[in-house]
Amino acid sequence: MKCRHCQTELHDTFIDLGFSPPSNDYLRPEDLMRPETCYPLRVMVCRSCWLVQTQDYAHYDQLFESDYAYFSSTSTTWLKHAADYVEMITARLALDKNSKVVEIAANDGYLLQYVQQRGIPCLGVEPTTSTADAARAKGIPIIEEFFGVRLAQDIAARDGKADLIAANNVLAHVPDINDFLGGMAVLLKDEGTITIEFPHLLNLIEQSQFDTIYHEHFSYLALGSVDRMMHALGLRVYDVDQIPTHGGSLRVYACHAQAAHQPTAALRRVQQQELDFGLEKIDTYQGFQARAETIKLDLLQFLLEQKRLGKKVMAYGAAAKGNTLLNYSGVHADLLPLVADAAASKQGKYMPGSHVPIVAPAALLAARPDYVLILPWNLKAEVEAQLAEIRGWGGRFAIAVPHMQVW
Repeated sequence: MKCRHCQTELHDTFIDLGFSPPSNDYLRPEDLMRPETCYPLRVMVCRSCWLVQTQDYAHYDQLFESDYAYFSSTSTTWLKHAADYVEMITARLALDKNSKVVEIAANDGYLLQYVQQRGIPCLGVEPTTSTADAARAKGIPIIEEFFGVRLAQDIAARDGKADLIAANNVLAHVPDINDFLGGMAVLLKDEGTITIEFPHLLNLIEQSQFDTIYHEHFSYLALGSVDRMMHALGLRVYDVDQIPTHGGSLRVYACHAQAAHQPTAALRRVQQQELDFGLEKIDTYQGFQARAETIKLDLLQFLLEQKRLGKKVMAYGAAAKGNTLLNYSGVHADLLPLVADAAASKQGKYMPGSHVPIVAPAALLAARPDYVLILPWNLKAEVEAQLAEIRGWGGRFAIAVPHMQVW
């Protein structure tokens, strides 16, 4: 296997999570009667450019199908994050009716709706039909294709280049990362800005967030690796924000290599943090497997103990990270009878691999669980507030990552 950016041969394993199906491949009842395809889930480290990446077995069009079930607007926390971003970036870049904003992976219009409300011309690129249709229903223009150099050339020729290109939590999902970043370089105006948000690899390692690893995430990103890839394609990072989303993310601000934007103190600070942490030393990546195994064993011990005591443990959040956790831990419906999720697109289906049924939150509350295991631990405050009534019968909450906690 060679690095998807620099083509260096890869020899170092970061973590091996065994075999599992694609994490967003939710099953319909009739699918339970058919064979289920599972792929190896192994992550490697490139010692040359330090890009952390999956060893690929599934093609991207098998992972992002037309009925893709992740809708960003389901989370009120994420909607607020998007609205706050639009307010900030509009002021920072002085965007107005004469500007052009393009969002790559626009999903269901969760972010561009706020751009549109300000009268700023915008365009979304979203390859999955289900979410693209939801964005169009909000009046947002959408191109339903995967983004890369060819599509960027088409957009630039037809609609002109962009003052702002936004890409939240998509760079990790891109198999051809050079084509994706190269497309951004084609579509961006000479003094334009790109903002890219992604979970920070430093936090993934430091907080044992192995459940954020799944087939749809081809890459696990740090400031150093992203800036290095951008430089190879005529771009550069000039600023960075450390933000709390997804267990700790980075928002990088990038521009053309020759643009006037000056590097900030924040950029230098995060660069130094990564070096001090050891993200460019192979020793930092060793031992992560053992930490994941500890989390797995602690979760199983908790579920088995509650089963023996006759207690009911149910889950909330049919998230991709939950599927990684359950499949790696070998948890099925005998230990976790249901998972509730607010997304109607997931209700009535089953979690891939574990086959745990997905229900509406009202069904979870009606079952009066003793414990609610919050699978999307990054939304635990939001979930705890939504399900506060379980306290009325003595119900408690739990998370498994970064370690088993019950409160």
